[in-house]
Amino acid sequence: MEKYQSEQIRNVVLLSHTGAGKTSLSEAMLFHSKTINRLGKADDGTTTSDYDPDEVKRKISINTSLLPFEWNKTKINLLDTPGYADFVGEVKAALRAAEGAVIVVCAASGVEVGTEFVWKYAEDIGIPRIIFINKLERENADFFKTVAQIEATFGRKCVPIQLPVGAESNFQGVVDLIAAKPSEVPPTVADKLDALRDKLAEAAAETDDDLITKYLEGEELTEEELRRGLRAGVATGKVVPIMAGSALQSKGIAELMDAICHYLPSPKDRGGITANNTKTKQEETVDPDADAPLSALVFKTTADPYVGKLTYLRVYSGTIKSDSSVWNANKNHAERIGQLYSIRGKSQEPVPQIAAGDIGAVAKLADTGTNDTLCDKEHPLVLEAIEFPHPTLRVAVYPKTKADLDKMGPALARLTEEDATITVHKDTVTAETVLSGMGEAHVDVSVEKIKRKFGVDIRTDTPKIPYKETITVPVKAEYKHKKQTGGHGQYGHVLLELEPLPRGTGAEFGNRVVGGSVPKNYIPAVDKGVNETLNDGVIAGYPVTDLKVTLYDGSAHPVDSSDMSFKIAASHAVKKGVNDGQPVLLEPIMNIQITIPDSFTGDIMSDLNGKRAKVLGMTPGDGINVIDAQVPLAELLRYAIDLRSITQGRGSYTMEFSHYEEVPAHLAQRIIAESKKEPEKA
Repeated sequence: MEKYQSEQIRNVVLLSHTGAGKTSLSEAMLFHSKTINRLGKADDGTTTSDYDPDEVKRKISINTSLLPFEWNKTKINLLDTPGYADFVGEVKAALRAAEGAVIVVCAASGVEVGTEFVWKYAEDIGIPRIIFINKLERENADFFKTVAQIEATFGRKCVPIQLPVGAESNFQGVVDLIAAKPSEVPPTVADKLDALRDKLAEAAAETDDDLITKYLEGEELTEEELRRGLRAGVATGKVVPIMAGSALQSKGIAELMDAICHYLPSPKDRGGITANNTKTKQEETVDPDADAPLSALVFKTTADPYVGKLTYLRVYSGTIKSDSSVWNANKNHAERIGQLYSIRGKSQEPVPQIAAGDIGAVAKLADTGTNDTLCDKEHPLVLEAIEFPHPTLRVAVYPKTKADLDKMGPALARLTEEDATITVHKDTVTAETVLSGMGEAHVDVSVEKIKRKFGVDIRTDTPKIPYKETITVPVKAEYKHKKQTGGHGQYGHVLLELEPLPRGTGAEFGNRVVGGSVPKNYIPAVDKGVNETLNDGVIAGYPVTDLKVTLYDGSAHPVDSSDMSFKIAASHAVKKGVNDGQPVLLEPIMNIQITIPDSFTGDIMSDLNGKRAKVLGMTPGDGINVIDAQVPLAELLRYAIDLRSITQGRGSYTMEFSHYEEVPAHLAQRIIAESKKEPEKA
């Protein structure tokens, strides 16, 4: 592939609801541009972009694939993203690397929930869009019904620039509304031509004062003026062209690629972006100039046990070269660059350099990860990071064998390096390793990936709730540990005072012994016995918190006393004190913010009431309601699935820890009973 300047490059992300045909469309573009000589099929798992074994098995896209090809002396870097909601992290990363988007809509299914989401993602960052109505060969395909849905959902700025000829099994192709002459239009669509062309002319004219004057005076805009007006409208987001075709039949594909080259902006058209200079501590504008200081953002990382780590780069300024050294401004150290690659699906073509505006990859970087900026050491820049959504579904993971135990930690670390929407942490209360993802499919794919890539077999389970125990009234407890077995005996005698503390304070140990009734050298042993027992729990095996334990008296034996004796005495005294102090269980309460369409508010409020929620408030706006509530974590373990079911996939939520509260007595009894059964099962 020859070298291209930034004005000759189009970085385009393919977006849609799952099943709209993005992968088939990308395959048709590669075939039509003669980049590949065999047309693969998504259902057969033979496409260029869906090469991962999990994608072939499930017949859906899971990862973003980079698919560069040449068309009309332009290099198009196509980013084929997953449509399934669980893999939204891949979509966010691809959007960050692109200047334009093609949103694919199925002509039979119309606008779906995934279409609404990807539209919002693109609109939030102001990325120019083209809508491609695909699958016009399908049964029940209806171009005009789908256009009406698009206009109703996304606004009147969505304007058809093509007209399909025929539909379903009779679909023959498309007519260009800009260039087609009335004599060239088939009679079946001739009656719709004038109205659609007038609507198109109005949209194009509104982007330019001279054009709108000409349009209002009743003059007809030329083909060149229409295209110029549309290009300006697309760049500012005031116009979104609607195109049509069939990926499976390769109809409308060349016209879509022409439109990408003509209407979607190049990196140079989009202009500079803001970066933070870590040396001057000032913000500066980074322009897409190959001779400027280097700035490249890592937007994707893949971990392969054989090839090693593959790092995907979007170069915003300067030029990165093979066999060179660059500076990682986020980690503040140098990184050795080996061979650079142009990636197409799973194939890797070595390239000498990647210039401003282009996308490529490099293998085996030591410490560079997603969201890091690579730059010149003399001109250290940090580009704005990609904002990934927080994971919402938590599962506990366990190794299936002892051999898996040793490999599980490193494998999970590699997984989080590859997928920024996966997090892994060790729960200090339950001692479980908890993996968090975006949904059931996301977690399932991650578990399969760990086994396939890293040879680690793990199982998942619902995570335990990190309950805690505390007391509600102050008590005193005494215990004398006395044992004689011949020779030196054991003797430790302690009197403890236990008093509750405010919620969230934690556990404290104090010493109020006077007169040496408990010798000073045994105080640390008492402290240790107290803390170990509090950590192990008393009534249900959960840590005891929010209380102060004070040693105020005791006695010792000149011969039989020892550290162990006082530790045992302290442990028994604590257990006795907690049991006498009207103990209760505490559960974690989460702050949750739920964003839903207004029509689902009643269902969500009803569901929250059944989850022991405390609704704090509701903020309505533009057909969307944001509900703030506090809900026990025990009620939220499957909430990602519940919310998706109730809102037909349109709801989303975030949650964070707030505080601990007392568990209702009837639930506490069940939890305590279950905790006593677990050792029996083990």
